[in-house]
This record gives sequence, structure tokens and C-alpha cells, in this order.
Amino acid sequence: MSGAGSNNDVAILGVGMHPWGKWGQSFVKYGVAAARAALADSGVNWQDVDFIVGGETVRNGYGGYVAGATFAQALGWNGARVATSYAACATGAQALDTARARILAGLSEVALVVGADTTPKGFLAPVAGERWDDPDWLRFRLMGMTNPAYFALNARRRIDLYGATPEDFAAVKVKNAKHGLNNPNARYRKEVTAADVLASPVVSNPLHLLDICATSDGGAAIILTSMEYARKMGIAEPVRIKAISTVTPTFPQTIMDMPNFSTDSASAVPAPERTFKESIGYAAYEEAGISPEDVDVAEVYDLATSVELDWIEDLALCKRGEAEHLLRAGETTIGGRIPVNPSGGLACFGEAVPAQALAQVCELTWQLRGQAEGRQVEGARIGITANQGLFGHGSSVIVSA
Repeated sequence: MSGAGSNNDVAILGVGMHPWGKWGQSFVKYGVAAARAALADSGVNWQDVDFIVGGETVRNGYGGYVAGATFAQALGWNGARVATSYAACATGAQALDTARARILAGLSEVALVVGADTTPKGFLAPVAGERWDDPDWLRFRLMGMTNPAYFALNARRRIDLYGATPEDFAAVKVKNAKHGLNNPNARYRKEVTAADVLASPVVSNPLHLLDICATSDGGAAIILTSMEYARKMGIAEPVRIKAISTVTPTFPQTIMDMPNFSTDSASAVPAPERTFKESIGYAAYEEAGISPEDVDVAEVYDLATSVELDWIEDLALCKRGEAEHLLRAGETTIGGRIPVNPSGGLACFGEAVPAQALAQVCELTWQLRGQAEGRQVEGARIGITANQGLFGHGSSVIVSA
């Protein structure tokens, strides 16, 4: 694969997080704490930040819809330009891409990207009211299709196509729980066994309660700068962003993608060469000018244990149908060939939608700096993330040391 390479590089000077949990506070508090941590990590003066991008949350009142200005005001007006992004679970990566584009265009030097959320108890639900033009509302009301039900259908597909077992899904949780033990930002820091997972209540067959991530409060923030500004700060070799992919599906989309109720027909137009999720990673590899074989560590979307296995294949980290074999051989754990979710993943964090794609980049930054104490992937130089959001959103970010 060939890509634009270093011409598209921007520097990650600072990262910060507010620990995940159920804290009962405003999302603004979490975002401000994460932003201040990122500023402290970067050594950048708040007055030097000239662009702020907020990841939007839609469940916390009006302030969530103007997240960029909300965070700017809470941190103290400094005259910076602002933007707000929303792309469901890919929100953080889209916000990061907005900041990167402005820096690469020469319109900004220092950007702060923030995502934070306060979630309701239980599974995420659609916006209230009669919303017959909202496919998310319709899938709940007409099909009873909560996220766990969708994940369960996906898991059943892996069982039928590739011979996956509930024990394999449980092994993903066991691995991620072990990874998250030493992550101070993780909500769940407790080792579990496969027997624990399989003994937990069945939510939607074949998935048990411990196969599915919780909803959480939390925040993450990143200070992004031009390479020239990083050099001015005395940082010659910062962790840098090599690529951000936010591609949409290609017609016809022949694999079910909720909240859509059906697939597109391929009778008149042949199916594309790659599925939607495959195309997300492929576009990132092309832009970065690297191949999947170059990746040392991955942070992927694991809203359910089975979904992590899908993403390992969608990112071409192994061939289709081989993710279970990698897992069983210990290759996706720290110390294996391609560690996946060394942070503990959403299994240990839970969902804080506007923050989670940023949290993945924070983790990879710590990994590539050698600062992931207790969960370090030794010698990591290139990392990749993956997220899928509803309504045709998806993202992958590639970072390098």
C-alpha cells in the first residue's frame, strides 16, 4: 500500500483522561478534567490553544449539542475557534480529524480535542417521543433491537461461519479484564475467569452479561499540534498521527448494519470488494503508507466480546475466520504477536460515546511512549484503532512513534 506518509503527520503533544465510572456529574466536568490533564502532559499554555473541537453528547441537555463552545467556556474563554463533532461511537476520531485538517491546512497550530459523556443507567436507548423518521427509534420500537440483541446476532453469525464458541467470547473478556487490571482510568479492574463469564446471566443468546460492555461516564482529551510547533517545544520525535479514516459504506452494502432493517440488493450492482468495516481500516493503511503486518498494537471496538473478534479480521490483522485461533494461541494478549486492547477495552471502561475513540488514541500514545505501566506492549512503534458508529459512521486512527 502507498500513502501520503509524513506529509500528513501531526504531533500528539498531550493526552489526558478522566477515569471512567458512574460519577453522577455533568459531562463538562469530565471533559475539563481530561483537557487539563492533556494540557499538563503537553506543557502547552492554554492561551496558545487556537482551536477546540468538542465531541458531542446528545443525552445531557443543550450544552452537549455545542460541545466545543461548552468546553471552551468551562476552561476559560481564550478567543480560540471552535467546532463540534458527532459521529456516534466514532465521534472522537471525527473530532480529531477536524483538528488535524485545520492544522495541516496551516490554519491552526495547537488544537484541543475533547470528548466526554454522562450516560443513563442500563442500555442506551433512542431519543424519546414518536420519531417515525428516525431509524434508531424504529429499530427499538418495531424490532426490539437493543444493542445487545444486535451483538448477539453478530455473535451467532461468527458461530455459524467460523465455529466460534461461547468459550471463545468469554476468553476475550478474560483477556481484556486482565489487561485492565493496571489501568488507573478503567472502571472495572477485576480479573475474571471464563467460568465467571459463562455463569453470568444470558442477556441475548449466546452473549452473557459479562460479554457486553456497560454504559459509563468518562472523558478523554488530546493536544494536537503541527510538527513545527512540536519542534519549537523541543520535542523532535513526538508520537504522531499517520492516518485517520472516516469512510462511509459503499453501495451495495450486503452485510447488515444496524439500525438499517435490511441489506442492499447486489442483483444489479455487484457487491464492493470490501465490506464497510474492512474499508475503514484499508483507507487508514493506504493513507499511512503501511500494511497490517506493520502494526504492533491495536485498540478496537469491543462493545461485545464477539465484536472484538470481528474487528481483528476487519483490520486485516489476520485472515477472515482466524481471530479465534489467534485468541486461543495467546497472540492477542500482551506479549503475543498483536496485542489487542491492552487498555482493557470497553470491557473494562464501558461506553462514554464521545470519549471512547479519543481514549483509544490516548492509550496508544502511552504505549508508544513506553508509559503504559503494568500493561506495556514492549517495543510498540505503530498502533491502530477502530470504531463503528451507527448511521454509516466508522473510524480508524493510525499513530506511530
